[in-house]
Amino acid sequence: MTVQPNSIEGRDIAFHLHSYTNARKHEANGPIVMESGEGVHVTDTDGNRYIEAMSGLWSVAVGFGEKRLVDAAARQMQKLNYYHTFTHKSHGPAIELAEKLVGMAPVPMSKAYFTNSGSEANDTMMKLVRYRSNALGQPQKKKIISRTRGYHGVTLASASLTGLPNNHRAFDLPMPGVLHTTCPHYWREGRDGESEEAFATRCAEDLDAMIQAEGPDTVAAFIAEPVMGAGGVVVPPATYWEKIQAVLKRYDILLVADEVICGFGRTGQMFGSQTYGIEPDIMTLSKALSSSYLPISALLINERVYAPVADQSSEIGTFGHGYTASGHPVAAAVALENLKIIEERDLVANAREMGELMQAGLRTLADHPLVGEVRGVGLIAAIELVTDKAAKLSAQPPGDLAARGFAIMQKNGVISRAMGDALAFCPPLIVEKQHIDTIVETTARSLDELQASL
Repeated sequence: MTVQPNSIEGRDIAFHLHSYTNARKHEANGPIVMESGEGVHVTDTDGNRYIEAMSGLWSVAVGFGEKRLVDAAARQMQKLNYYHTFTHKSHGPAIELAEKLVGMAPVPMSKAYFTNSGSEANDTMMKLVRYRSNALGQPQKKKIISRTRGYHGVTLASASLTGLPNNHRAFDLPMPGVLHTTCPHYWREGRDGESEEAFATRCAEDLDAMIQAEGPDTVAAFIAEPVMGAGGVVVPPATYWEKIQAVLKRYDILLVADEVICGFGRTGQMFGSQTYGIEPDIMTLSKALSSSYLPISALLINERVYAPVADQSSEIGTFGHGYTASGHPVAAAVALENLKIIEERDLVANAREMGELMQAGLRTLADHPLVGEVRGVGLIAAIELVTDKAAKLSAQPPGDLAARGFAIMQKNGVISRAMGDALAFCPPLIVEKQHIDTIVETTARSLDELQASL
């Protein structure tokens, strides 16, 4: 498109640095500027209407334009627009939300701590783990193991936990003390003749070997998403979580479940931990917590984590960590109303029902010449694109095939996301059958257009 200098697109190019964007390409191409949203749809400034099949960034659970959340924000803004949670101060929304989250947790938790994004939550988690180890007189026990292709954020600490190259390149990351073990992607990482369960066993053995090589007394925690999101929607193989947890218990290593994407219904249960029988010591939450209407995130910690942290804060005289907006009253009020909507409308059940339709629909595309794998659970899925099914490879430059597929789908009215050579899908939990049908039909048509363009 031709961008006029004084247009909204031109002003964006002039003044705005974008996340996850090629800055020089952006100077040439400009943005698509979204103007409004309603339900599962968003509309740009040219009047083009799209199904937002990614819920924005995996997050708008209750859909766009939910008046109850707007009203909740307005009520709280009028009552108490801001207060903090430092130095024994608190306020109703933060207290109620903490109580609500601890009560919702799939395993016994002791306390909630509020931050503003998933990145901040995982950054805080790393600090808590270090703080706890010092409190226990284990100053050497600080290393954290993540997984290749895992995604845990973009701060210096959380980007180190992330196992994606572009989050490390030119940022001098990862930081020391962060390790990455095997990605549990059976289709990509499984060996010839290796069963899914045997692959899960190998993943656990790889983790065990890494712990032994580093020294069990130096490894404090293991962090993982129940289902990998930004790494390509990687669904764990059968028995994976059972075997991973056995290794962690053997060496007394904390388990951190990053529920930032999976939490609040995405997998067809309230938490991904429930879907896969995970018993975490720490859970990190964000995105669907407020449906991204306002920034808020949280950590849930069990007593095993809380007690040493509380003791250390008593010895030092304070817990020297916090953000100005931790537990912001307006964000907390919106989160509370958002959780009410999820529960009242039984959106978890809808995610389960519509998820079955989406998974079945997308799997009808498995025989398409460009489809290597269709994977997912609940209302999260991905289609891996290839040009050579047998080799599980693309003749195009890495990432090019999915990028082109994404552009065609967007032109056809459905916004997905390209991750490597996978197209991801993560529609709002309010999605209906007609929307699922449109997503599947548009994907099929777009794949045909992509094939014809090669």
